[in-house]
Amino acid sequence: MAADNEKNFTAEEREAMQAAAKEARTRRSRAKKSPEELRAAGEADITEAIDKLDEHDRTLARKLHDLVSEVAPDLVPRTYYGMPAWGLDGKVLCFFQPASKFKVRYGTFGFEPISNLDDGTVWPTAYAVIDLTPKDREFLADRLRQAIS
Repeated sequence: MAADNEKNFTAEEREAMQAAAKEARTRRSRAKKSPEELRAAGEADITEAIDKLDEHDRTLARKLHDLVSEVAPDLVPRTYYGMPAWGLDGKVLCFFQPASKFKVRYGTFGFEPISNLDDGTVWPTAYAVIDLTPKDREFLADRLRQAIS
């Protein structure tokens, strides 16, 4: 079975699945912690995940973390498949998928279904990010505000 999985999944996908399993174990072990302890543990987790990224992704991830912390301070930092993420009520609301994780040319800042981004019958839930200019920062800040409204 392990040999089949190696044929069906890339090394990056296997790594992401292992990270998700570890995160599930961590969540169970933290179930009885106070909100302050959860935030501190999540901050440590996200900092560790960001520190592992290549220089470009690390810079973007830090800027996004600062943005989310400023615009949506109630979101709790955490990891999601080993990637930086921010959650609400124990669920991931948004995350940063670094370009280097899947060897693609741009990272993405994405939103999960709990976000309030609905606009008609079709709306974007992820954005390609190669830099975070002041204009980009304001655009994503607006999306964050809408997502948590």
